[in-house]
Amino acid sequence: MPLATTGDLVGRAAAARSAVAAFNVITLEHIEAVVAGAESVHTPVVLQVSENAVKYRYGRLLPLARAAVAAAEGAAVPVALHLDHVQNDSLLRQAPDAGFSSVMYDASRLPYAENLAATRAAADWAHAQGLWIEAELGEVGGKNGAPPLDAHTPGARTEPAEARSFVADSGVDALAVAVGSSHAMTTRTAALDHDLLKKLSGALDVPLVLHGSSGVPDGELAAAVAGGISKVNVGTALNIAMTGAIREYLAARPEAVDSRGYLTVGREAMVRTVTTIIQVVARTAT
Repeated sequence: MPLATTGDLVGRAAAARSAVAAFNVITLEHIEAVVAGAESVHTPVVLQVSENAVKYRYGRLLPLARAAVAAAEGAAVPVALHLDHVQNDSLLRQAPDAGFSSVMYDASRLPYAENLAATRAAADWAHAQGLWIEAELGEVGGKNGAPPLDAHTPGARTEPAEARSFVADSGVDALAVAVGSSHAMTTRTAALDHDLLKKLSGALDVPLVLHGSSGVPDGELAAAVAGGISKVNVGTALNIAMTGAIREYLAARPEAVDSRGYLTVGREAMVRTVTTIIQVVARTAT
């Protein structure tokens, strides 16, 4: 079917007090697994390509993007493409022609005033191109090899009044909020600050996004969606599933050399993970 748009999927989820699951993809197997998992539960999904994934692919966006577009157009459920954690303005400007309907512009590493100025400029450009744009305020740690952030670190949490001003002044369409999750967690032990999330949901009139969701247990994820999260980002959980399945396969077959064998079990493991997470975060979708 035709490509869906992230803004439409997130908007529908928000109206239903549900969330759309958004999965970061690195390989064709990731893409296929996300689409197959979404199809298995008849639920829309977002395919996300991060700036780090583009760097891994020799700095070239189009090969992975075109594979994602082809998979989305052949899917039996609505699939949107999102360019994630963009810091490079040159990469940002490649988004429209590569099939992306949305971007997450990440200037959260900068002091507030610089973050706001950079995000405002990115939002103005994105909107002129018809793109939906997400930003981040507060710091969801664990990116680029950094250790997961202590959620109690000063500045780590998103402050509601500051978030309200940031959204109004930047013009973004959605905000990733720091409420206790962290990128790249390999254990599901994150405890979210649901009181803060409630305050943020009440203070803002744009959809809220949860990054670092791989480290959040199912119950916490469901509570976050009930508390106002409308887009749930997942990446590391797919890599854990894929890597674990491949390790097990090769340990049992040390003579194996055909990559199709171990990539098949890796892809199937990711399908199961995708299916489970979608069922948790989109269970109230209509």
